[in-house]
Amino acid sequence: MKIDIDEISPVQRKIRIELPAETVASEFSRAYEDLRRRVRVRGFRAGKAPRGVLRGIYGDEVRGQVRSQLVEESLGEVIKERGLQIVSRPEIETNDLVEGSPFSFSAVFEVKPPIEVKDYLGIEVEKVKLFVTDDQVNEALRRLQESHARLEPVGDRTIVHRGDFVALDFEGSIAGKPFQGGKGENYFLEIGGGQALPQFEEAVIGLIQGMPAQIHVAYPENYSNKELAGKPVDFSVVVREIKKKVLPEIDDDFAKDHGECGSLAELGTAIQVRLENELKQIQQEELKEQIVGRLIQACSFAPPPAMVERQTRYLMERYQNQGLGQGGSGSPSLEETRKNLEERARRQVEATLLVEKISELENIEISDKEVQERIENLVRAAGDRAKTVREAYSRPETRDDLRAQMVFDRTLNFLLERALIKVVDAPATKVDEQGKKG
Repeated sequence: MKIDIDEISPVQRKIRIELPAETVASEFSRAYEDLRRRVRVRGFRAGKAPRGVLRGIYGDEVRGQVRSQLVEESLGEVIKERGLQIVSRPEIETNDLVEGSPFSFSAVFEVKPPIEVKDYLGIEVEKVKLFVTDDQVNEALRRLQESHARLEPVGDRTIVHRGDFVALDFEGSIAGKPFQGGKGENYFLEIGGGQALPQFEEAVIGLIQGMPAQIHVAYPENYSNKELAGKPVDFSVVVREIKKKVLPEIDDDFAKDHGECGSLAELGTAIQVRLENELKQIQQEELKEQIVGRLIQACSFAPPPAMVERQTRYLMERYQNQGLGQGGSGSPSLEETRKNLEERARRQVEATLLVEKISELENIEISDKEVQERIENLVRAAGDRAKTVREAYSRPETRDDLRAQMVFDRTLNFLLERALIKVVDAPATKVDEQGKKG
């Protein structure tokens, strides 16, 4: 076998392979022997059809099978022997395949680039000095109170107020004609909660429970439903029920019932500890992000376009699945979104390759046992989807992806443990922002 490898670029290779006539003839013989055992030809006993007859009937099919087999086996052998880390599907060009003659082909593909990482131990990063404030604890306590609120019928009035929760029947029409999705019964709505079009919620304020009413709503020009955008819509509405939110008292009983604590003071302490742990985790991730940024700045290389394209497609699919690409006139176009996500994908690929290289240099590995333990944790956390998750991780490629992610995380932790962390005071704007976030 003759082999010629050209380096088109740091991330692209072209391999030319020529196989001797003997190899070609042997593969044709194997293919016809296999065919002879599988097919029946009229006039011949099973397995006894001459090769010439089989060639006349199945010649093109056999030639295609032999071509594929020769390319797959020889290319795989060369890639393994030369230690090439392919990251794209090879583009194959073949010459004519003739029995008893040499066969040659070429393959162009992308590979991981050569990366030289230096001075990755002791990277300097900055950790902002932040604390959990009393306001943040109180805000978390308020959210806990909100989560245990109950809805009770309003007994002292029949008129809808802002902040009420109403059950209503409605039927909309445009110029007297109903439209799809314009009818509902016992539709539950928080007035002023932003669940429906703000103009609709405003129009419901002041309606009387049980009394049919007509409201007029002008839909904005940039409304997502083009059938309604910019049009006036008339609704026949009946408010069936009015309820109000009742918050539980924040006291020791609340702490016992909803916070699993003996007193309100103990609940406040538990919330503070939880927020501090969350803050610590956020800061750890920020430090890791700084480390990745320093690595990318210090090591310049071109990531393989195929890897960037795959990651971009993944980010685009996630973006669209989350419904983030369905906004109104102010939303970026898909082309703009893809361009922005492509930059993020490029950075993620660079980070992956750099951290992967460091993991190799430091012999950082994840055992099969650790992978299986992580899978079991994921299965337990999946609840009703446990069976689906287990089936997904039964596939070797999925397990390999999980192992790669675990190696990436362990390597970043390794780098963080050896980083030079400088604690700095938070700018006033960051302190204010932290207080608002809770």
